[in-house]
Amino acid sequence: MPALECEHLSKVYRSGIRNRREIQALQDLALKVESGQIFSLLGPNGAGKTTFIKILLSLTHPSSGSAFVLDHPITQARVRRKIGYLPENHRFPGYLTGQQVLDAFGGLAGANRSTLRARTDTLLTLVGMKEWRNVKVRKYSKGMMQRLGLAQALINDPALVFLDEPTDGVDPVGRKEIRDVLRNLRNEGKTIFLNSHLLSEVELVSDRVAILDHGKLLKVGTVEELTTTESSYLIGYEGAIPEALRTEAAARVVNITFTPEGILANVADAASLNAVIDLLRRHHVTITSVGQQRSTLEESFISLIKREVAS
Repeated sequence: MPALECEHLSKVYRSGIRNRREIQALQDLALKVESGQIFSLLGPNGAGKTTFIKILLSLTHPSSGSAFVLDHPITQARVRRKIGYLPENHRFPGYLTGQQVLDAFGGLAGANRSTLRARTDTLLTLVGMKEWRNVKVRKYSKGMMQRLGLAQALINDPALVFLDEPTDGVDPVGRKEIRDVLRNLRNEGKTIFLNSHLLSEVELVSDRVAILDHGKLLKVGTVEELTTTESSYLIGYEGAIPEALRTEAAARVVNITFTPEGILANVADAASLNAVIDLLRRHHVTITSVGQQRSTLEESFISLIKREVAS
């Protein structure tokens, strides 16, 4: 069963009173997220990410199309009991303690007192906030607020969790701990829908990633699929590079570069790659490995957005 699925989803905002200017926030978006994944949504500011999440949470309504969450239409209120949500820049009343915040949200979720107390103990331990449970929220740092927010999003033991910038303001050690929490939740069968500007964090934890820009879905795939450069290969070798090989490569205008890490070959297809390998063998170069080059997720993201803008 998909954790969420949408088809032909569009959202148009209208501004102004006289001149009803239309702003297309989402355009014919189709997406499926399988259960038990950490799925990340990426996009520049104004891409439509927040609008999409608000539609899935029924905080706003689509102009057209359909969406289902946990096999239920998003219009069904009962499905929200199975959803957790951590919004960006969330705020809790400063006069409450961490324990009181979780008690309040647990009560809103309909948990009974005994179940809630056991649940809050577990969650505060999980996010590393147990020692701060009786401290007022006004004394929390930004990173501590994020940890408490994550516990709040899990208070109803949801099957699907939406997290908007969960590691914002968290130190490197804390980010590592939150990544571990997310992986453990995935191993329990929960689905994590992650929205983050920290692409290095997304790359470390995500099973699949979607890239959105100007309301359009540009690409969906695993991190490996999005970061593998199909036309670039690094060929490992042993020994010295013969000068005759360098001369022949230059004469034949073969697009290879000799680097300390190996021979970088930029080729159009598999046949061209094999031609480079044949050239190396003719010059008795001992090949130890051949691997596709990978860029970082950030580099792939920026390249895709730039191509979209240029088109």
